[in-house]
Amino acid sequence: MAQGPDETGAPGQEALDAFSATVSRVAAALLPHVAALEFRTRRGVGAGSGVVITDDGYLVTNAHVVGASTSGGAYFSDGTQTVVDVVGSDPLSDLAVLRARGSTPKAATLGDASGLVVGQLVVAVGNPLGLNGSVSVGVVSGLGRSMPARSGQAARVIEDVIQTDAALNPGNSGGALADANASVVGINTAVAGVGLGLAVPVNSTTRRIVTTLMRDGRVLRAYLGLVSTPSPVPARQRERLGRTTALRVVEVITGSPAEVAGLRPGDLLLQAGGVDVHDAQSLQRLLFGEAIGTRLPITVLRGDAMVDVIAVPRQLESP
Repeated sequence: MAQGPDETGAPGQEALDAFSATVSRVAAALLPHVAALEFRTRRGVGAGSGVVITDDGYLVTNAHVVGASTSGGAYFSDGTQTVVDVVGSDPLSDLAVLRARGSTPKAATLGDASGLVVGQLVVAVGNPLGLNGSVSVGVVSGLGRSMPARSGQAARVIEDVIQTDAALNPGNSGGALADANASVVGINTAVAGVGLGLAVPVNSTTRRIVTTLMRDGRVLRAYLGLVSTPSPVPARQRERLGRTTALRVVEVITGSPAEVAGLRPGDLLLQAGGVDVHDAQSLQRLLFGEAIGTRLPITVLRGDAMVDVIAVPRQLESP
């Protein structure tokens, strides 16, 4: 029988050991697959972390960890060291892919952040402040957070960012955020305050970005030229439309494909390419390279009228 709280209200030793056993098991499973990274930058030597994602030596980390570097060093807990080359970097998702010149441990198990719930146990593994193989534990304290990203004049919002209270420090960037099954569900990316860390989720969108970086070295994006924000559908329209949320167009960039198509600030964007649009990510996932130069049907609610337009996104230019 499980031991309950003692007279002081403290948890029983058996329960505490069960928690410790879970964290220890996740740490043991993940530590061999997380590297300490070093890159030489204009400001000196930059440090971060990276996660092995294929058995033939590909790693993922943050774009801000590699910066403008083309190569660096990776150091594993078993003593393995290797030079890594930057295969591709995407500042607008804060993800970068590396390829090891030498041998690496096998790949970590990648999970899916879409199954996370608030309050769920997560374990962060990385290289904070140069300390190899550091582990911290916490819970998912928020889901669906947004984090701005910028590359030159181009801006994007990274959606569905995971918020955790697991301790993240400089050097944790690019490390693994894992669930209790030791599956990597996020790539640690930022410290937003005391007890507030953020991680880019491992989901269908980020998997696509990583795959594209591995294949092409960069991510081509289609440019529509509007700024939007999630917005409730007016109450009088909800029953007719069968939905409660959409994207409100806040700004239309002058000369952009959105302006040419006739979109206006205040429009409520309902569909793009025949797909319902509820948030920024649902629109952004339609704007990868294959959308460049193709007709994109868009349906908006303008006042009480449904308006259909055709936009032709162009390539988002690199800075």
